[in-house]
Amino acid sequence: MLTLLGSVLGFATSFAPRIFEHFQDKADRAHELAMVDRQMEQMRLGSELKLQEINVQADIAETRAIYRHDATMKNDGWVGGLRASVRPVVTYLLLGLLIAIKSVGLYALVVLEGMMVSEALPQIWDDQTGAVWAAVVSFWFGARSMTRSK
Repeated sequence: MLTLLGSVLGFATSFAPRIFEHFQDKADRAHELAMVDRQMEQMRLGSELKLQEINVQADIAETRAIYRHDATMKNDGWVGGLRASVRPVVTYLLLGLLIAIKSVGLYALVVLEGMMVSEALPQIWDDQTGAVWAAVVSFWFGARSMTRSK
């Protein structure tokens, strides 16, 4: 009986190194897959950084091209003045229109409806008016700081 038991145990234990080798191979493959995943993630992050660098370089090149173009334009005379005044004049006209509309509305509420000025002002200066005002101020004063913050 001991002989039979010894034979079975000897036969079974002869497979033990192969079983351990199988588990070791499985762990090695899992480790290699994890390393490949990390390398892929690093490559993806490197690509994103490279793309951001390319976009920044393109923005710089665009700004330089705009400045070079403006430097080559002849700005003397009335044509140069007219070309330089288009945006400010449009802004002034829109601001004047906004002030006129709001003034007429305030006049109508105070004089025709008999409201107090303190009651009429919140009705005149609503969220849409604030949005228009913020857009104009941001255009003239915030565009450069927004592009720098990016």
